[in-house]
Amino acid sequence: MESVQITTLPNGVRVVTDPMPTVESVSVGVWVRAGARFEPIETNGVAHLLEHMMFKGTARRTAPQIAESIENVGGHINAYTAREVTAYYAKVLKDDAALAVDVIADIVQNSLFDDGELTRERSVVLQEIGQAHDTPDDVVFDHFQSVAFPDQPLGRPVLGLADVVGKMPRDVIAGFHGKHYRGGALVLAAAGNISHEALVALGEAHFSDVPAGAPESFETSSYGGGERSEARDLEQIHFVMGFEGVPVGTDDYYALSVLSNLFGGGMSSRLFQEIRERRGLVYSIDTFLSAYSDGGVFGIYAGTGPDLIEEFVPALCGEITRLADSLGADEIARARTQLKSSLLMGMESTGARSERAGQQMLLYDRVVSVAELVEKIDRVTPEMLGDVARRTFATVPSLATVGPAADIATFDSIRSRLAA
Repeated sequence: MESVQITTLPNGVRVVTDPMPTVESVSVGVWVRAGARFEPIETNGVAHLLEHMMFKGTARRTAPQIAESIENVGGHINAYTAREVTAYYAKVLKDDAALAVDVIADIVQNSLFDDGELTRERSVVLQEIGQAHDTPDDVVFDHFQSVAFPDQPLGRPVLGLADVVGKMPRDVIAGFHGKHYRGGALVLAAAGNISHEALVALGEAHFSDVPAGAPESFETSSYGGGERSEARDLEQIHFVMGFEGVPVGTDDYYALSVLSNLFGGGMSSRLFQEIRERRGLVYSIDTFLSAYSDGGVFGIYAGTGPDLIEEFVPALCGEITRLADSLGADEIARARTQLKSSLLMGMESTGARSERAGQQMLLYDRVVSVAELVEKIDRVTPEMLGDVARRTFATVPSLATVGPAADIATFDSIRSRLAA
C-alpha cells in the first residue's frame, strides 16, 4: 500500500493507483460519495435505482453493448449502492484497462435515463425489493437498521420503499445524478498492472468534463435503540440485537473490530463456542460492526428455533454482561491475528485493493497503509477492549426479530438483564 499514488484533477476528481506489477489484470472503478443516506424520505431508493439506470444505455452504447464491451474481452463489470457510497467497477486484463475506464466513464457521465428503460428497471428493482422481503435474514437487518437509526436516512432501506420506487420519475433520478456526481465526490481508483501515469492520463481523457463541486452533506446520524418484531410462519427466528457503535477509523473502531472478532467472529469465537457448540441453542451466530462517517452499530445476529428462544436470550445476555471483565490474553491475540490475516490476504486481490483505495479516499482523503492498520490493531490493549465493551453495552439496545417469536423475552426484561 505504500506504493499508492494520488493525483487530483482540476475539477476535483481524485485518481488513485495501487500498482501490482506482477499480476496480469487490473481492477478499476469509480467510487461516488452518494449513497442511500443522501436521500430524503420522499425519494428513498433513488441512489440504488440510479445505479441500475447507469447500465441502461448512453449516447454511445446500448445497454447490451455496455456489458458486451467488457465481457467480450473476458472481463466483468458490476456496481453496488451502499449507505454512504455508490461504486461502479470492472476487472479486465492489463491491456484492456483503457477500455474499462472508457466504459465506466461513459455510464457514469452519459447515461440517458430513457423513459422506456426506466419503466422496465423500476419493475426489476421492485422484484429485487420483493425478493429481499421474502428473505427473512434480509428483512431483520432492515428492521434493525430502522430501530437503530429511527426517522432518518441511515435507518431506511438501501433498496428503497416499493411505493416510492414504483413511481420514481426520471427528473428525480437525473436530479440526484446532477447534484451528487461532481468532481469532489468522485474517486477513480485502480489496482493491478497499471502505472499511475497511465491511469492519470485516462482520468484526464475521460473525466475532465465532470462538473467541479464538493460532496453534498448528509443528515447527521442519531442512534436511537428500541424494538421491532415481525411475526412470520417460519421454521426459525431471525434475531438481531445491537448497540451504539463508533465512526469508522477512530481508535474505538479498531478496538471494537478486535472485540467483534473475539466475541463472534468465527468458529473459535466465544458466542459460537458457548451458544452453539456447548449449548446447541442456535444454528448460526456471529457479530458485525457497521461503521459510518459519524457513527455506527455493533451487533449480533443469530438464527434459532422457536422452542429455544426462551433459553437463548438469557444465555446471550449473560455472555454480553460478562465479556468486559473476562477477556483473556490468548483470545485477544487470536482476534488480532485473525484481523491482520484477513487484511493481508485481501492485499492479494486487485478488486479488494481498488475498493479499499476508492472507499478510503472518500472517507479519509487518503489511503491508509497496511502498516498503519496493523499498528492500530496491535495497539489495542485489554484495557481498551474492556472499556469499549462497557461503554458499548451500556447503550440502549436495538432489537429486531422476524419469525414465530411469541416466547421471546420482553424488551424491558432484556434491558434489565443487560444492566445486571
